[in-house]
This record gives sequence, C-alpha cells and structure tokens, in this order.
Amino acid sequence: MKNLPTFCALLTLGLLSHASFAEDKPKAEIPAADADGWISLFNGKDLTGWEGLEGYWSVVDGAIQCSETKENSKQTDLILLCSKDNPEKFADFEIHYRFKWVTPGGNSGLQIRGKIDNPEMFHVGGYQADIDAGNGYTGIIYDEGGVAGGRGIMSNRGEKTVWDAENKRTSTPLDKTSDEIKALIKPVGEWNDAVVIAKGNHITYSINGQVTTEMTDDSPKACKDGVIAFQMHAGHTMTLQFKDIKIRMLDKD
Repeated sequence: MKNLPTFCALLTLGLLSHASFAEDKPKAEIPAADADGWISLFNGKDLTGWEGLEGYWSVVDGAIQCSETKENSKQTDLILLCSKDNPEKFADFEIHYRFKWVTPGGNSGLQIRGKIDNPEMFHVGGYQADIDAGNGYTGIIYDEGGVAGGRGIMSNRGEKTVWDAENKRTSTPLDKTSDEIKALIKPVGEWNDAVVIAKGNHITYSINGQVTTEMTDDSPKACKDGVIAFQMHAGHTMTLQFKDIKIRMLDKD
C-alpha cells in the first residue's frame, strides 16, 4: 500500500473508520430485553440497527417508511442487523409490529428465518408474513425467492397448513374464512397490529388479534432460523410504514 505512514496516522487519529473494512466491522449485538423479555427493535428516530438500499427507507413521523416509484422499484429488504450477524439466535420467537399503507397499491411483508440470497440488493428470501395494500394476500405465508423450497404460497389466509416430511401439503380451514378475516384488516391509511410466532416447526400469523393462518412445516426444506427483514416489492409505486417493532425470544422445547 502506498503512503503507509500517512494511512496509519489517519487511522490512529480516527479519520479512517474500522467500519470501512469488513473484516473489522463489529458484530451487531442483540439489544437487551426488558423485564418481561421484550426487545425493542426500532428506536422511533432513525434506522440504527437496520440496513437497506439507500433512498428507499427512512423514518417519518416515528415510523420506518419504505417508499418507491414503479419506474425505480426494487425487490429489496430492510434487514435487522443483529439477526444478520446472529441468525442462529433467531429461531423461536414472537414478534409484534404495526403496519400502515399510505398508498392504495403495493406489496410487502415481514421476512422471518430468512436468508440473504442477494447481498448487493439486500434481498432476503424464505418465510414471509405477506401484506399488500389491497389485502388480497395480507395474512398469508409466502416462500419469498424460493428459499424455502420454491413452495410459493405456503399457507393461505383462513387455512391451517401442514407440510409433511415428504414435502406434501395438507390444508384445513380455520374458524373464520379468508373473506371474514379480510374484513377485520384495516384499509389504507389505518394502522394494523401484526404478530408472528415461530416455535419449532410451527408458524402462526395474526392481524388485529385474529389468526390469519397457521403453518406446520416438517418438510426437509423448512427454514429453521435466520434473518428478520421488512420487504419492499418491485413493480409498484408505494409507500408503507412500520412501527412499534419488538421481539421476545422463546425457549426451545
């Protein structure tokens, strides 16, 4: 390296950051839990603890906002750094968050037990608790990017789905139909409360206190642990907000 003395002097003075060097970048630690075991994942002020494509994610009115135009849209995610650096610790948990559509169009979701399959685009694949502005897909579990075996819609709204050890699917109805559950999901401009519980082979997705779908995944293609992220889906002019994001780790059986 040229000018090595100058380089070392700048480093000593703190004018060159260790963060510039991937091998020296400190590992993102999981924040401390409160007395009830809940860990806050968003400070309501900035994107500390998260990373995504510049220009697509911001904080507006105390909420994480994702915004794009169709012409410049991307299939990308806002990744929780402590889950990226400690994926094995994000296996069994209960996560709560609120979401609100600002625009009448768009598609998104929460990635859990995910895998970063395109680091340059900050893209995460795997289990997705799906949402869309028109509530056509809101409440389903989807296999984003085919990371969970290319299984597409893994569990429909209003259904309980079991994937067996041979990767075969069986579905039975919940106590409410898809249309009845859809009627409980608030429209564009209003906040919805979402809860996703991942415990062993079982995933439960609820919105506004109503279970929208349940999935038991005994397939060899099942996702056991991994990254948490919020998705921005390509092909839309859309704005969406998330807030009140917290997680509680669950003990393994």
